[in-house]
Amino acid sequence: MADVLPYKPRAGEIPTNPGVYRFRDADGRVLYVGKAKNLRQRLSNYFAPLRTLHERTRRMVTTASSVEWTVVSTDVDSLQLEYMWIKEFDPPFNVRYKDDKSYPFMAVTLGDEAPRVIVTRNRKIPGARYFGPYPKVWAVHETIDLMVKAFPIRTCSDSSYKRAMQTGRPCFPGQIGKCGGPCSMTVTIEEHRAMVDDFVAFMAGGDERFTRELTKRMLAASAAMDYEAAARFRDKLTAIEAVLGKSALVLATDEDADLFGIAEDELAAAVQHFVIRGGRVRGVRAMTIEKEIDISTADLVDQVLQRAYGDAQDVPRRIIVPTLPDDAAELEVWLRERRGKKVEIAVAQRGQRADLMRTATLNAQQALIRYKTRRTSDYIARTQALTDLQEALGMSEAPLRIECFDISHLGGTNVVASMVVFEDGLPRKDQYRSFNIAETTDDTDSMYQVLRRRLAYLDRPEEAEEPAAAVGVPGESEDDLDEVVVEVKRRPRFAYPPQLLLVDGGQPQVEAAARALRDAGHTEIAVCGIAKRLEEIWLPGDDFPVILPRTSESLYLLQRLRDEAHRFAITHQRKRRRNDITSILAEVPGLGAARIKVLLKHFGSVTALRSAPPEAIQEVQGIGPVLAENIHTHLSSR
Repeated sequence: MADVLPYKPRAGEIPTNPGVYRFRDADGRVLYVGKAKNLRQRLSNYFAPLRTLHERTRRMVTTASSVEWTVVSTDVDSLQLEYMWIKEFDPPFNVRYKDDKSYPFMAVTLGDEAPRVIVTRNRKIPGARYFGPYPKVWAVHETIDLMVKAFPIRTCSDSSYKRAMQTGRPCFPGQIGKCGGPCSMTVTIEEHRAMVDDFVAFMAGGDERFTRELTKRMLAASAAMDYEAAARFRDKLTAIEAVLGKSALVLATDEDADLFGIAEDELAAAVQHFVIRGGRVRGVRAMTIEKEIDISTADLVDQVLQRAYGDAQDVPRRIIVPTLPDDAAELEVWLRERRGKKVEIAVAQRGQRADLMRTATLNAQQALIRYKTRRTSDYIARTQALTDLQEALGMSEAPLRIECFDISHLGGTNVVASMVVFEDGLPRKDQYRSFNIAETTDDTDSMYQVLRRRLAYLDRPEEAEEPAAAVGVPGESEDDLDEVVVEVKRRPRFAYPPQLLLVDGGQPQVEAAARALRDAGHTEIAVCGIAKRLEEIWLPGDDFPVILPRTSESLYLLQRLRDEAHRFAITHQRKRRRNDITSILAEVPGLGAARIKVLLKHFGSVTALRSAPPEAIQEVQGIGPVLAENIHTHLSSR
């Protein structure tokens, strides 16, 4: 592969102005759109020697056949142009968004003569004011039912409204007390519009002035012995308090903000968007993002904000993000133009905002896990994954049995290895195995040792035989069943050869695995490695890795195998360390199993216990000064 791209612009040809650039393929399709404060500086990164580029960036620039750029006058203009072009061309190498679902919203149709409140998923109703999104449709209906008790505005359909206004007969929802519009014949259009304004004001910020005002009116009516009016105010107050009680107060009551929690790996990201109005979470939106080329968290935040507010009608005063994008100042200007007022982009550092950011991030992490595992849960996806693997790795048959190996150690000590087994794309946990490694020089040596030990079972299956199963053989009558028994040996688990060995690591680990296969005489088994940093697939003897598409089911399967092997190795290592420290503590006179358990629970980790002075050990229930000193001395000498 040539190390210089043929379409690389000549030296000095690229301007140093701010602007937007586009990579195109041979057919003219736009592959990637980006912006830069200095075009020459940014584009020079893409035309560095190919061997130095991130694998996925290298795939983009080698797929492209030309690059073009447009100079703009300001950084804000470049941001606006980038957003417009991404929306227009939908480039395959830019981040791709997938909303988890089409969320329901509460909408007030302010463009109508008599606005009504509805539940909708349509975000393009002319003149409508939206609230939400809500996680479930029933949650919107429940909120509306409570709100119309406090602010009785129109809920009937447009056809019912027109018919009622033409005939002078209340609409059916109005007859049963479910509609408070002019069509109910109880209020005028002007009075109804005033109630709609109050409805929108309350939903926009949870304005507690309504609570104070209704409380004042209720007390005044009660003092005047107008108990019917007092009861009406009481019912409205109860409805407002019920709406406020649906969401906990997470920030100051006067704070309107949007908060974005993000969890990501090399290929994908999950975003949790919390909509906070009046200090309460009024809506939550989740989305997943597929990443094609290398992108930093700051750039990802930039793209998320463009996506969230490109066509938004409701831009809050403050936007809270995990990391400030590089062009935060330009984004604030861009958002101010949409809001008409100042907008601040901030990072949650402490207090309530930091607590809420942790909650959003935790939700994003769980969403990312669900997104990655969901793709391996159905038969079609698993079949596609195995077929893709067969083609990508040049195998003669689909790898119906895959074994993945991972090495784990603690600073070079307590070296262990794990083996996990997937058959037909599903884990076989009954066939997982762990290995202890006594002496080793490095990870490649450990990998070689473990694979030789595992491959030995293919040649000596009797060492892996499972206990024989007693099977009854019918005699002449049913009474003879228990008297005629034969032994049927099951096939040893390790006697099944895998079609593919997967190792956690890059080129060195793959070469060590290939050497183990050659020395064991089992070159018919395919081997590859997955390098976590770039999620690239390495084959023995190849100078460049195999790059599987980001949407490939096969890549998600390999990731799941690798992650499961890593989890299993860590679990085994922790169990070993726990057993080791338990054995060491058991040697201390007067220290039994119960006290050992209390000690480990109190300190939480072996490291904390080893570093604890006798005074700290003595604080544990049941440990006296002499015993604490003996424990400290014993651990210090080991």
